[in-house]
Amino acid sequence: MRKHYPNFDNLHITSANIAEHTAQLNALSAIDLADVITGRPIDEQILIFNAIAEDNAVRTFAYLPLKVQKEMMTALPCPRLSPLLNALSPDDRTALLEELPKNIVNQLLKYLTPEERAISIRLLGYPKNSIGRLMTPDYIAIHLDWTVKQVLDYVRLKGKDSETISMIYAVDDQGLLVDDFRIRQFLLASLETKVSDFADRQFVALNVQEDQKKAVIIFRKYGRVALPVVDDQGLLLGIVTFDDIMHTAMEEDTEDMQKSGGVLALKEPYMDISFLNLMRKRVGWLVVLFLGEMLTASAMGYFQDEIAKAVVLALFIPLIVSSGGNAGSQATSLIIRALALGEVKLKDWWRIMRREIYSGLFLGVVLGTVGFFRVAIWGLFSNIYGTHPMLIACTIFLSLIGVVLWGTLSGSMLPLILKRLGFDPAVSSAPFVATLVDVTGLVIYFSIALFVLQGTLL
Repeated sequence: MRKHYPNFDNLHITSANIAEHTAQLNALSAIDLADVITGRPIDEQILIFNAIAEDNAVRTFAYLPLKVQKEMMTALPCPRLSPLLNALSPDDRTALLEELPKNIVNQLLKYLTPEERAISIRLLGYPKNSIGRLMTPDYIAIHLDWTVKQVLDYVRLKGKDSETISMIYAVDDQGLLVDDFRIRQFLLASLETKVSDFADRQFVALNVQEDQKKAVIIFRKYGRVALPVVDDQGLLLGIVTFDDIMHTAMEEDTEDMQKSGGVLALKEPYMDISFLNLMRKRVGWLVVLFLGEMLTASAMGYFQDEIAKAVVLALFIPLIVSSGGNAGSQATSLIIRALALGEVKLKDWWRIMRREIYSGLFLGVVLGTVGFFRVAIWGLFSNIYGTHPMLIACTIFLSLIGVVLWGTLSGSMLPLILKRLGFDPAVSSAPFVATLVDVTGLVIYFSIALFVLQGTLL
C-alpha cells in the first residue's frame, strides 16, 4: 500500500518542528526529498539536510539543482561536505566545481579522496564547454580476446562503479578504443564465445577537446545512451551519458531561444536573476535595435518629397515593412534551428539561398495578391486611395514581393554568415532581422513607387 505523507510544500520547517517530521522525510525517496528541499530558504534547506540520515543526504544531494548545491557548499559544516562530494559522479562534480569561485574550489578539493581529487583536477583541466568537462571515467572496458563469461564476470565485479553498463567498450593493450558493444549482445550469447566474434570495429566516439554542442548533435543523430570520449590518438578517456547531454541540450536550446528574442543568455532561472542583471541582459539589444530603427526615420526623410506628393503611400508603410520583417523572422528562426540540429551546414548555403528565393517569391506573390485586391476593390467604392487606386494596388503588389523576398534572403543568410565568421548564429535574432528589413524595406517600397507612379502621383 502506498504511504501518504504531509504536503511539505505548504509546511514551514523550523528548528522547533523539524524533529517531528524527520522520520517522514527519511521515508521519502531521494528524488522526492530533493523536491522538498528545492525552493526553500537556505536555513530550511540546511535544517532538512542535517536532519535526514547521512546516506539519504548523499543520495539526495545528487538530485538537487546546481544552484542549491552551490548554496549547500558554502552553508553546510565541513564534515558534511566530504561524503557529498566524493559520492557525486565525476561529471556532476565537475559541473558543480566549475560554477564556484576558484578559492572555494581549491578548498573543496581537499575534501576529496586522492583518487577522486586527481579525477576532478584532470576534468577541470579541459577547456570550459568542452566534452572533457562532461565525461566520466567510470565505464566498463574489456579486450577482444576475452570470452563472454569473462566479460559478464567483469561486469558483475566492476559494474556497480560504472556510470552505465548498457554500453561496453573494447580497448587494445595501449588503451586505444577499438569497438563498442551493447550489453545484450553478451547476455544472449554462449559463454565460450570470444568478444572478437562480435567485433566489427565500427563505433562512434567524441573527441575530448570538441565543443559540447557537437556531442548534442551526435547523440541526436545516433540515438545512443552513452558515447565514448577519446583523445586525438584514439585513447579511451571516458564516456558521456545521455542525461548529461539532455541537460546540455536544454541549456543550449534555452540560450538560443533567449538570443532569438533579442536577449543575452541569462545563465540563471528568470526568477533567480537579479533585477539589475536582467536589465543589463535586455537593454543592450534594445538600444542596438532602437538605433537601427532610427535609420527608418532617416530613410523616410530621404523620401519625404515623394510622401508629400503622394500621402497615400504612407498608409502602407507599416504593412510593407512588417510583412518583410515577419518573413525574415520566420526564415532566421528556421535556419538557426536547422543549424543547431545539424540539418544544414555552411556548405549548403547555395541550396538554402535557392530555396528561400523560391519561398520569398511565393510568399510575396501570395501577400501581394491579397494586398492588390484589397486596394483595388476598396478603390471601387471609395476615393480613400485617390484617383489612381489601380496604380497604388500595383505598387503594393510589387513592393510586397520585393520586400518579402529580401526578408527571407536576409533572414536565411545572416545566421550562415555569422557562423562562418565564428559567431553564434542565434545572435541573428528575429528582432534584429526585422529591424534590418524595416530599413531596407522602405528603400525597396519607395523605389518601386517611384517607378510605378512616375508621371502620375510622383
